[in-house]
Amino acid sequence: MSELFKGTGVAIITPFHDSGNIDFGSFEKIIEHIIGGGVNYIVALGTTGESVTLSRDEKVAVFEFVVEIVNKRVPVIAGLGGNNTQEVINTIKATSFDGIDAILSVCPYYNKPQQKGLYSHYKAIAGACPVPVILYNVPGRTSMNISAETTLKLAGDFNNIIGIKEASGNLLQCMEIIKDKPQDFLLISGDDALTLPLIALGADGVISVVANAFPLQFSDMINLCLKGKFAKARTLHFDLLRFMNAIFMDGNPSGIKAAMEMIGLCKSNVRLPLVKVNKNVHSIIAEQVEILLKNQVEIN
Repeated sequence: MSELFKGTGVAIITPFHDSGNIDFGSFEKIIEHIIGGGVNYIVALGTTGESVTLSRDEKVAVFEFVVEIVNKRVPVIAGLGGNNTQEVINTIKATSFDGIDAILSVCPYYNKPQQKGLYSHYKAIAGACPVPVILYNVPGRTSMNISAETTLKLAGDFNNIIGIKEASGNLLQCMEIIKDKPQDFLLISGDDALTLPLIALGADGVISVVANAFPLQFSDMINLCLKGKFAKARTLHFDLLRFMNAIFMDGNPSGIKAAMEMIGLCKSNVRLPLVKVNKNVHSIIAEQVEILLKNQVEIN
């Protein structure tokens, strides 16, 4: 099962109309754009999908829509986590997993549990979930870090905990996990800009934001890395680097949505408390989008 989630995953955005409702027409266009770019799997309702501002009914609608449009062409991961363990379990029990291949479950936030509490939280989820579980460590958003020791204990104790999306930015912690993890346990980069060095250390791929807009260029870079062709991969990495930095200058997913509007995939609407990027950042993103589109035309 873990082989399904090597390479390039995309933390897909949720597009909105000006009214604030989900724009399913643009959503289908984005899914086709991403799959056409050669990505390996799609993650629906992760952080980039603005899951925290969607109602329960909207989340169900998004999962069902993504599964229907993807139609088994690539695996689908559902973002399904929270800081109330029992509520996460209740949601798992109420979810139809038809067409969903795994869940991505974020580290509990706000409560600030001990490592023992994090272990017990994921133990309960692993016991309730009918599909594989991928841990999601993003301390910049949760104020909590899943330690390497806790990750390795979970990896060793539960067969259906198959990997971790590591977005701590801590290369030492990632190396500790890669060094001692079970062979089939995945270390997935949660930071586009750190993915190349992480794969060089033994990581298995990425769950990307950038690949919403430029899936072909990004997945090409990841594939080269996984084949050990780092000289060629570095060229693509540095071509994308300024764009990677630009889309996070004024928050995610505001930045990537601005870029996708420029490309013509959807509007850049986000839900409060998020707002669109400021004018200066918009100009920086526009400049980088123009460069990447020009490079894409020249390559073709």
